[in-house]
Amino acid sequence: MTDTSPSSRTLERTLNLPGVVIIGVAWVTPLIALATIGIIIELSNGTAPTAYLITLMAMIFTAWSYGRMALVHYQSAGSAYTYVGMEMGPRLGFLTGWLILLDYFFIPLVVWLIGAAYLAEQFPAIPLGIWIVAFIVPTTLLNIIGIQVAAKANYLLVAFQLLVIVILAVLSLAHFAGHETGATLLSPFFNQGTTFAALATAAVAAYSFIGFDGLTLLTEETHDPRRTIPRAMLIVVAFFGLLFVSVAWVAQLIHPGTTFANVDSAALELARLVGGNLFAAVLLAGLIIGQFACGLAIQAGASRLLFTMDRDGVLPKSLSYLSPRYKPPVVGIVLIGLTGLVGLFMDVTTSASFINFGAFSAFILVNLSTIMHYRRHRPSHGVGAILGWVVLPLAGAIVNFYLLMSLDIDARLIGGIWLALGVLWLAVLTRGFRQPPPRMQLEQADQL
Repeated sequence: MTDTSPSSRTLERTLNLPGVVIIGVAWVTPLIALATIGIIIELSNGTAPTAYLITLMAMIFTAWSYGRMALVHYQSAGSAYTYVGMEMGPRLGFLTGWLILLDYFFIPLVVWLIGAAYLAEQFPAIPLGIWIVAFIVPTTLLNIIGIQVAAKANYLLVAFQLLVIVILAVLSLAHFAGHETGATLLSPFFNQGTTFAALATAAVAAYSFIGFDGLTLLTEETHDPRRTIPRAMLIVVAFFGLLFVSVAWVAQLIHPGTTFANVDSAALELARLVGGNLFAAVLLAGLIIGQFACGLAIQAGASRLLFTMDRDGVLPKSLSYLSPRYKPPVVGIVLIGLTGLVGLFMDVTTSASFINFGAFSAFILVNLSTIMHYRRHRPSHGVGAILGWVVLPLAGAIVNFYLLMSLDIDARLIGGIWLALGVLWLAVLTRGFRQPPPRMQLEQADQL
């Protein structure tokens, strides 16, 4: 008879710090810096690097809080779901997991749809649906084979994206040195059009960072997660902050204005400016590979959130089934892959409009959970403790609340409906809120 006890349904520890960092980098996707560069330049009145610097500080606050919680609750995967449940009660923990499912569960769909849309535009004779399936099938198979294989694949995919960005930066600096663009080395950070309202475009730039929190979902598959996960999260956020600022800086050295032929495809315009049609084709290839790498990492993380919540008994059974050979949560991986087929009937704008509601909600609650943990347990004392456990998390909560309120009305409406459905399901699980929902039984690290 198969052992179905909680202790038998655990994931295998195979990842070290470089592996976790690479998955995090793939999750956020390096080329997102170019995919959205035109929008950020336009909204910031030509000061995109400054907008990204402001956003970096906000994300550092949130990554810090995730790191604090990962130090405390390092025994099991679960991300915001686990942290809020432990610090603010299992009911709110369940609702946090439900909210972040809106983000994790549907992001792969959006990622695959964006990649398919690029390819369908380049090769109009091939239907969009063919490209969507072409993304879903290999991504799902790689994740079923196991997290180590997915991590190795991501090394190659991330390396290619970074190579494309480095080539763009070199060509841009050469173009700036050889042409009179009207920009100076400092004008991308501050110019005559700089205003507070323009710099508030950090609310838009923040979308580029979403995904770093997913690293906490790899806790059960990471060696020494108590040290590795917090370090990996801060490394990933700092890396992308530096990358986004640098890409925005070189982009505005060669294009100091804010007007593009098509703001949504501004990266291709920049690529043609410095490298012609050939380099624009290379950049397009990089964008497609970036979407594949991002989908690979996000599908892996989302399936592990489903695994954890099902193992607790708060979702329908079978989602915590592990492949006997490779040990990944197969049912969750396949379910997310099948959900991607919904992209056959949706467009990018509609599918992307609601996923950020869950992310920003979870960021707020994790920051508040960090403060709650300090209030209850006082893990350290002094001014440094107040700064690390209260001030920085409070700043993160405030900034993320601002980002949440900056979402358009449709996103907030869909997010509100999703939250209402979660409350109804919680009522069923708790028999009208008369009892707590099922809760994870955390094993000691050396038993996993």
